[in-house]
Amino acid sequence: MIVSKFYKNTVIEKPRFTFAILIIILLTFGYFTKFFQLDASSDTLLLENDPDLKYLREVNKKYGSKDFLVLTYTHSPGEDLNFKSESTINNLKLLKNSLENLDWVDNVITILDVPLLKNNDDPLADRIKNFKTLSSTDVNFDRGFDEIINSPIYKEFVISNDGKTSGILVYIKPDKKLAKLVDTKNDYLDRKSKREFSSEEKKTYNIFLKEYDAYKKIYNKKNHNNINQIRKIISNHPSPGKIEKSTADLYPIIHLGGIPMIADDMMTFIKNDIIVFGAGVFLFIIATLWFVFRSIIWVFVPLLSCFFSVLIMIGFLGFVGWKVTVISSNFIALMLILTMAMNIHMSVRYLQFRKENPNTSNSEALTWTSRKMFYPILYTVLTTICAFLSLIFSGIKPIIDFGWMMTVGLLVSMLVTFTLLPSILNILSNNNQNFRDQKKSVITSFLSKVAQKNTRIIYGTSLIVIIISVLGISKLEVENSFINYFDKKTEIYKGMKLIDEELGGTTPLNVIIKFPKVNGEDDLDDDWGEQDEDDSKYWFTRDKIDKITSVHDYLDNIDSIGKVISFASIVRVAEDLTGNKKLEGLEMGVLYTKIPDAIKKEVIDPYISIKNNEARIGLRILDSKEDLRRNELIKKINNDLENKLGLKPNEYKLAGVLILFNNLLQSLFKSQILTLGVVMAGITIMFLILFRNVTLALIGVVPNFMAAFLILGIIGLLGIPLDMMTITIAAITIGIAVDNSIHYIYRFKEEFAEIKDYYKTLEKCHNTVGVAILNTSITIVFGFSILVLSNFIPTIYFGIFTGIAMLLAMISVLTLLPRLILTFTPFKNV
Repeated sequence: MIVSKFYKNTVIEKPRFTFAILIIILLTFGYFTKFFQLDASSDTLLLENDPDLKYLREVNKKYGSKDFLVLTYTHSPGEDLNFKSESTINNLKLLKNSLENLDWVDNVITILDVPLLKNNDDPLADRIKNFKTLSSTDVNFDRGFDEIINSPIYKEFVISNDGKTSGILVYIKPDKKLAKLVDTKNDYLDRKSKREFSSEEKKTYNIFLKEYDAYKKIYNKKNHNNINQIRKIISNHPSPGKIEKSTADLYPIIHLGGIPMIADDMMTFIKNDIIVFGAGVFLFIIATLWFVFRSIIWVFVPLLSCFFSVLIMIGFLGFVGWKVTVISSNFIALMLILTMAMNIHMSVRYLQFRKENPNTSNSEALTWTSRKMFYPILYTVLTTICAFLSLIFSGIKPIIDFGWMMTVGLLVSMLVTFTLLPSILNILSNNNQNFRDQKKSVITSFLSKVAQKNTRIIYGTSLIVIIISVLGISKLEVENSFINYFDKKTEIYKGMKLIDEELGGTTPLNVIIKFPKVNGEDDLDDDWGEQDEDDSKYWFTRDKIDKITSVHDYLDNIDSIGKVISFASIVRVAEDLTGNKKLEGLEMGVLYTKIPDAIKKEVIDPYISIKNNEARIGLRILDSKEDLRRNELIKKINNDLENKLGLKPNEYKLAGVLILFNNLLQSLFKSQILTLGVVMAGITIMFLILFRNVTLALIGVVPNFMAAFLILGIIGLLGIPLDMMTITIAAITIGIAVDNSIHYIYRFKEEFAEIKDYYKTLEKCHNTVGVAILNTSITIVFGFSILVLSNFIPTIYFGIFTGIAMLLAMISVLTLLPRLILTFTPFKNV
């Protein structure tokens, strides 16, 4: 009562004061919009406390890991590009030189840089010491090219099996400051996970995060400029010497790939999506408002609410430092849609009251409307918040942040709706609230008749929906290819596809083999670093080489695995050079000491760690392979290494992006069950509190649960794998769809108290609140459909399926819900 009186005396009776306060709030948060940040780094797609992430970082440090870009240089559709020809060699040299001249490039490896050890018949020691490459002046092109294309190391690495596609690796100079900041952040996260954080450390960590974010922003901008530079070089790269410019279709085709490029393009996608979604939804809302109200004022006022809500929220995100990721990039579209739904319900109820009570003052009409709509909108906001807050159980930081982001956004939208809308309407006075006579909606009238006269059809259809949902949900899976996240027209997709098919795969995986101690030797730790290089040759034994080779060959025979490279690859090259003689450990050790540092650094050190007494086998997964099942593949490799190859569990470990990505997907699947359980329980409890009637609470949630489960069932039946965005559809659908149930039941209860007849009450509700539900649902459905304009496939799926789910929920609320009310008559005691 006190709150109601305060609200009337300030917001309603002092509209200009209220509006002035809102303007001040808008300008304050508007200042912080300049701190609004986007983040599309790979960190946003990982489980923050994943122990496999920590292990991968250790592996990368141990064996050396630098960021790199990949250029695929292939033949044109008109002819086969001959990598043996002088013109092609010259063009590759020109491209390599252009790339090496970039100040951020560390080194460039092309087919021209591969050491050729079979190009002449000199003694082996001389060939190793004075190796040639294809760019050498006295090289035998044919002999050199054949060596490369048959090399266990370089085949499907810098050249495809058919010799028509070459890979160019552009290694980026390490950013030492960023590396140091990342290490510091990881140390903080380790201590945080172990609950070793003191209050003082929390303060220093928050200060550190500001420094980290500031430098990351600089780094991302630098990376964007780097990508633009390399793309300019690609676009300016000439065709093979003899080809005329008029035959442009014969030019070589160059595609760019690599994690830095993907991260930059993802950032561009996010920015584009925010603009496109925001603008698209904004324009559609204008059209919807005009269609519903046919009055400029009723287009202007709700749009103003949307503008205030979104700008304040963007400023808030900048103020608290929350970054928008791929997952939360559609938050503006969602806020616009949900704010609009609140405004339409408020506006329709206000205008209906003014029509029925023309002599009531504007202030009284606004007070009455605010009082009547407060609880329905409050509970719709709380139920939707319940859905978004359920995302915090995912364990994935970007999804958790998205849940909190939308929670705050909904509260902002509600506060703006209940302050801005009444204050503006009061400022504009009585004469501007024109309400055109509403004819009965054909759609809601039809659905009203269906609800009243088609009991068997409704319940029969509901049973079919349940069966379809169960069947579809049983087929749900979380297998997904990173390549399939992108439209086939994008450079990311084209580059990844070509690398996958011609250059040995895209997604990396490491198998680390740990050798047991033998003959009482001490742990192989830092003592090895103090040994003379000649002493390191004693590390090599035939048993170690055979173990690496057996694992290498096993992995190489798995269909979904592309390029496999390890120390076994180097051994095979060495044995080929010595007439296929099987080398013993000591011979291999002596050869190791004679290999030039340049070759050793590139092809040996990344695959053995003498200091740590272990070896690394690097492989790449064919990500575009349709029957690829990551989780099954990982389980198979782990099982076979132990049971078929005889390794003990402590003698091997898998690491790599494949493991991290699979952990993310499996976590999503587990969290989906927990998330849905939390949403269903939370919303059911809220319905019990709101309606204080068990029957009514269950009646209210059933139609929305069915719509959410049906859409999951459809996804399962279509064979579309769940990912970090589609996994949230069911929870979000329930949270938003129950808004319609609350508005309908709340209005039904209110009208039934006066009419005392279920069928007449149903007809009136369909012609009043039913029309508002129809209009808001159409706005939401088409608002989500704007997401199909994204280049990011999960966003497209999210838009399509959430839109369909909302349409199904609306139909269910206007047919199944009233039918259940007529069947169970829960208002007997009203």
